[in-house]
Amino acid sequence: MARIPDTRGLAPDSLEGWLLPCRAGLLPGQASAGAQGGRARRRLAAGLAVALAAAALSAWALCWAGVGPRALLPLYLAGVSLPLCAWDLAHRRLPNALVLPGYAVAAVGILGLRLAGEPAAPALAAGAGTFGFFLLLALAGGMGMGDVKLAGLIGLASGALAPGAALLAVVIAFLTGGVAGIAAWLVPELRTRGIPFGPYLLLGLWAAPAFA
Repeated sequence: MARIPDTRGLAPDSLEGWLLPCRAGLLPGQASAGAQGGRARRRLAAGLAVALAAAALSAWALCWAGVGPRALLPLYLAGVSLPLCAWDLAHRRLPNALVLPGYAVAAVGILGLRLAGEPAAPALAAGAGTFGFFLLLALAGGMGMGDVKLAGLIGLASGALAPGAALLAVVIAFLTGGVAGIAAWLVPELRTRGIPFGPYLLLGLWAAPAFA
């Protein structure tokens, strides 16, 4: 493969900026077009991965939540789980644009449960409990507020399944996150940055129904 010379710092309309790619056997603009094509392929692959993950998690959510108001929040979380994990791993934060709409979805689901004559108290109690517990951890400096808001959603979603499901989801999150934290401590670069907890909260959400 021909080596592409570094043309950074050259004016795009300069003679040398046109000649360097040609010397490498490339037409003017061909290198940048190739880079753009690579970015487009990566975006397509990422979009496909998100769609496949959302479809798989949605199918799993319907298995344990059933078809009805109880499934609304799990289905929403199925669609945003992979983007939330990717963003938290890259930036160490959970964006409000993906987390906060879940509370509106949860409100619609709770209203649907009440209209259908089904109990909503277990989901509300689990959501309040997980939110309050993680808020205390955040005030003590052990969690970020993004984790607090996500934990509330996980409590609402899993609490509608079974009273102990929310507790089980939190336990799974801390167990898996603790193992990852110990492993990260062995890597100097990760030791200073810490580990994002959002992916482990979501892992707890999706794993808990298998044991509840």
